[in-house]
Amino acid sequence: MKIILCLLFIFAAHPLFSQEIIEFRGTGRTGHFNETGLLKQWPVNGPETVLKIEGFGKGYSHPIVVEGTIYITGIKRDTLDVLSAYSIKGELLWETPYGRSWTRSYTDSRSTPTHENGRLYVSSGTGQVNCIDAKTGKIIWQVDAIKNYRGEIYDHGDAENPLIVGDLVVFTTGGEENTMVALRKTDGSLVWKTKSLGGSKSYATPKLIHHNDNSLILTQTAENLIAINPENGEIVWHYNLIRFHLHQQGVGANTNVPLFFNGEIFVTSGYDHPGIKLALSADGKSVTEIWKNDTIDTHHGGVILVDGNLYGSNWQNNSKGRWASVNWETGKTNWEEDWYNKGSTIYADGMLYIYEEKSGNVALVEPSPDKMKIISTFKVTDGEGPHWAHPAIYGKKLFIRHGNVLLVYNISE
Repeated sequence: MKIILCLLFIFAAHPLFSQEIIEFRGTGRTGHFNETGLLKQWPVNGPETVLKIEGFGKGYSHPIVVEGTIYITGIKRDTLDVLSAYSIKGELLWETPYGRSWTRSYTDSRSTPTHENGRLYVSSGTGQVNCIDAKTGKIIWQVDAIKNYRGEIYDHGDAENPLIVGDLVVFTTGGEENTMVALRKTDGSLVWKTKSLGGSKSYATPKLIHHNDNSLILTQTAENLIAINPENGEIVWHYNLIRFHLHQQGVGANTNVPLFFNGEIFVTSGYDHPGIKLALSADGKSVTEIWKNDTIDTHHGGVILVDGNLYGSNWQNNSKGRWASVNWETGKTNWEEDWYNKGSTIYADGMLYIYEEKSGNVALVEPSPDKMKIISTFKVTDGEGPHWAHPAIYGKKLFIRHGNVLLVYNISE
């Protein structure tokens, strides 16, 4: 393991660290990170690199940071997914193998851990769900959800990030017997399981939403977007997605966390599948299609909603895409522009952060419905493989993972 450390790397106290749940893609899995006081323009060569960590294994997940500890997953010894904990100085605190990795294709680790009250919840590439002590790395419990509940994993492995809902950790199984299971977060025992609508699980991770007086878990299988009652596992409604999967590639590959705003839901998954906005009924028991847009078919880099407009990249083929913005209300395309290649998108303190997947270009972008307003750029040259990990921001630091390397940049004003 090689570590490059700058003594200026100090995490400031920040409200995000005290949130009860810290998880994939920030607050509510929206891609929004609750940070302020960030640079609105970077130096010519990019923001200062304050930490570099190697040796935790290859992967596509992003790290989370809790009370000054960095948690990140990676594949080691070719077949094991491992969760590692590092101090803010880059010192390895512990590492814990937590399950069998996916070995058939794109073998690197995928799951970003979810933290709540001193416990980490993470799943392996083959669907083993774990609860791990955040201080010691000890596995508190482990459940092979795919094996035990006869789940079915899609072509390129399990990429789910476990969702905490009250006293439960919920996990999508897919398959012909169940759609989702809810495990008691204290011991992993089964609380409920949802009937199957058919089809394997997708690559997308689930999301909890609140609508009027109702709460719903949104999950996706290879065939459907599904709303589940978190109290009992009842399927409230489902919306068929596979009917739009007309391209020769990507049939059943639903990939992104749904967006939810003001009683409306947006889903997108690349492969020329249209981006779709749905409206929930007042009681949350049904949905109505509002619009479809063929421009913003984001592959797997996530979509951001800011001030009434969607931002993200789109899919031209598996190795090429553009960047686009779409009006949330009307579904009309604001703009579509070339910038290197498609990639992932997050948001903090009034700015978009985009990370292009082929060559590792990173940009700071001012959200605008008029055009793509790139303010600053730099390039990630460390690491290897596709640049598929989503960026993350904690304590006024930008975290970018590329394969077996984690880079941390100071973006404080």
